[in-house]
Amino acid sequence: MFALVCASACSLQEDPEYFVNRSAYFKNAQQCQSAVNSVYVGLKNVYTFKFFTLTEAHSDLIYEPAPTVTEARMELSPAQPGFGEDIWKNAYQMVMYANYAIAGIEGCTTIAPDAKARLLSEAVTMRAFWYYLLTSFFGDVPFYTYDVTDADAMERAAHLPRMSAVGTRTYLIRELQQYFGYDEAGNYLGSLPQVRTADAGDNRAGWSVAMMLIAKMSMWNAAKDPANAAAWYDTAIEALEHLEAVYGTLDQYPLEDIMFRNKNTPESIMEVQHEYSSGGLAYYSNLACVCMPFKEQTRSIDPDTGEEIVTTTWDGIPVDELGDLATYWTAARPNLYFSAGLQTNGSDDLRAPINMAWDYQGVSFKSVSTRPWMGRKFWCPGMYSTYDSNNYPIFRYADALLMLAECWCAKENQDNTLKYLNMVKARAGLSDYVFKSWKKTFTEIQDERARELFGELQRRFDLVRWGEWYERMKNFNDYEELQMNIRECHEYLPIPDKQVKYSGYALDNKEYNKYGM
Repeated sequence: MFALVCASACSLQEDPEYFVNRSAYFKNAQQCQSAVNSVYVGLKNVYTFKFFTLTEAHSDLIYEPAPTVTEARMELSPAQPGFGEDIWKNAYQMVMYANYAIAGIEGCTTIAPDAKARLLSEAVTMRAFWYYLLTSFFGDVPFYTYDVTDADAMERAAHLPRMSAVGTRTYLIRELQQYFGYDEAGNYLGSLPQVRTADAGDNRAGWSVAMMLIAKMSMWNAAKDPANAAAWYDTAIEALEHLEAVYGTLDQYPLEDIMFRNKNTPESIMEVQHEYSSGGLAYYSNLACVCMPFKEQTRSIDPDTGEEIVTTTWDGIPVDELGDLATYWTAARPNLYFSAGLQTNGSDDLRAPINMAWDYQGVSFKSVSTRPWMGRKFWCPGMYSTYDSNNYPIFRYADALLMLAECWCAKENQDNTLKYLNMVKARAGLSDYVFKSWKKTFTEIQDERARELFGELQRRFDLVRWGEWYERMKNFNDYEELQMNIRECHEYLPIPDKQVKYSGYALDNKEYNKYGM
């Protein structure tokens, strides 16, 4: 039964139980759909506060002084891979499930061809997503697309070496283009509808996610394959312009919708789905726990009734939307580079009071003399304990527009660069950027990505792609313990030692080995 597949934990190593009763599956559309559904289950395990630490606190924008969190201190090595091991295991488990689903659906003869095409398109998109995450975090990684049907196939997959990330992304881009293609006249030929994610139903990975993945991976390749950079930028632009044709102008999407509590908004392209109800369905994570001011409670006795009164404040003031039942952990906070430079208190930027919390409803917090708290964008209203039921953004349309600005900047097309950059600035209430030089314009695009996508679980990827991660971490990340431990090899996460050993040492951590790790 398929339950056996879901029950087994894996990375590139798998339990033989995985092979039991495989031939009994993929007999109808419902079974095929459930196989595709399985490729999403890893999202809830990966997108947690530790993912936030690795992508945002390991950047030039956020300070996370968490002395008990290995990732926050950058005490990462092949022997101590931290949350990177969870990412590796979950991502490869999802790759395996995707390969299984694709092979099974391809061989199914009992469902209609159009239904088969839609299911295959979705499974291929999610496989590309998991490899996108793997290459973004680890660089060159093992790559395979075949179904692990027996012990020999399992052994073959387990002993794969690293493959060029450029090569992996190239394969995935070409595959997505096959499933979501256009003819010479620009007519869409794919099976999944060419619509916004919010309009597609059930917020599944469809056409818009595929376009975003093509563009993201093409821009990575442009940076890492400079000999073919121009062609890669063209590929990214083509996919992003398809998105623009459907999503339209940014001004139709309310700025308030960027808050994590506002789920599956029209601007959304992909997000992690969460919900929580006491006594009912619970699917939640814990990011909000590290994004709130510290909580204080005082107790007193009502002189008239004799009942205990509990008063809750957050850094000295009541915060209605946080209530009194939420649990907070050591808080991440905007660092000085961001809060005193890129997006300051009282600026004209309409995103500033969403990204940062200097006050609440006009009353200043007590502990914000030098740096604010994370803003309402990240808070979960009415949160009980650690049950953060916000959705977490993965991709949204403003990101796509800033990617277009970056691509056109690389191609030195001034009109288009400014067009897309200023679309994002205009919604934030800022005046248009005026061209000065290509270098300064690129820097402005980098800064605008920081302001627009602050805390949205991808800053590290931008810095690594630009080749600036280590330099910016050393110059702008102001957590002292992290600064003591950071090395250039930390640009990518280490492959866990146990995976290297299991591969028969086909895998390696040569960059970490240079530092004696």
